[in-house]
Amino acid sequence: MKIRKVGSQGLQASQLGLGCMGMSDFYGAFDDKESIKVIHRALDLGITFLDTADMYGPYKNEELVSKAIKGNRDKITLATKFGIVRDPNDPTKRGFNGKPEYVRSSCDGSLKRLGLDVIDLYYLHRKDPATPIEETVGAMGDLVKAGKVRAIGLSEVSVDTLKRAHKTHPISAVQTEYSLWTRDPEDEILKTCKELGIAFVAYSPLGRGFLTGQIKKFEDLESSDYRRFSPRFQGENFEKNLQLVKKLEDMASNKNCTASQLALAWVMAQGDFIFPIPGTKRLKYLEENAGSLHVSLNQQELSDLDTIAPKGVAAGLRYPAEMMKIVSA
Repeated sequence: MKIRKVGSQGLQASQLGLGCMGMSDFYGAFDDKESIKVIHRALDLGITFLDTADMYGPYKNEELVSKAIKGNRDKITLATKFGIVRDPNDPTKRGFNGKPEYVRSSCDGSLKRLGLDVIDLYYLHRKDPATPIEETVGAMGDLVKAGKVRAIGLSEVSVDTLKRAHKTHPISAVQTEYSLWTRDPEDEILKTCKELGIAFVAYSPLGRGFLTGQIKKFEDLESSDYRRFSPRFQGENFEKNLQLVKKLEDMASNKNCTASQLALAWVMAQGDFIFPIPGTKRLKYLEENAGSLHVSLNQQELSDLDTIAPKGVAAGLRYPAEMMKIVSA
């Protein structure tokens, strides 16, 4: 496993990470004991970059991760996020808060739930439309000065917001959805991150599981699975997107790997400042994802993938229309 720099503030992490969200929320049923086994196995495999957030659960995922990392703190680089506000009594409600006082209280809450003295990478999960980014990032910078956070990051922001934030305090990482069916970051944000020495963390690098080939029909998704409300998983969009997966599976078969491994290898091939964090709650898929580290792609294969999955190939928006209003803000 290669260990790479995460930005320019001295943070390092494994080039392949693990998204922990689905262990506690959004993707149907979950099993804490199995999830803890997955995290322990990830550490054994050298996957030490763990990603969580206070809104997953809410709060439950940070508490789960805390149990899993006990006794292993020195092995991991832990990222968590704040800024999306959910009501534990009604988690369907959403709000956004980037006010300085909320930054401070959220950090203290995460530190307590995680059982840590310091968070390695602390993200603003979504920009608060009511609070200037300079105020939010200024308060995040104060957390670094106070020793509560080692480095700070932003999630789903525009280039303008990133540049303004970076002038206020060095940003170490930007987290945005990026995969063979979501190539929007190639427009501007990837280039800007590279120019500024900022790491790019690719969440949902397997298209929320669709690119794995394991989801063959809408009914494969549990009734409580968030993806049932995702435009890309519905109706004609679902059927069109299956055609993309079939092409990936065919190419993967010729390379003696899986579609998942091919898709992850492609993300990592886009630059050594890019860290994919595929999420899973099952040992089988964790180990399959780790196998992507042994898949290399030559220029012809990268060109073939550009043909198979050009920008805009996915049918449907990546989020419902209302949620799309708060990405790249």
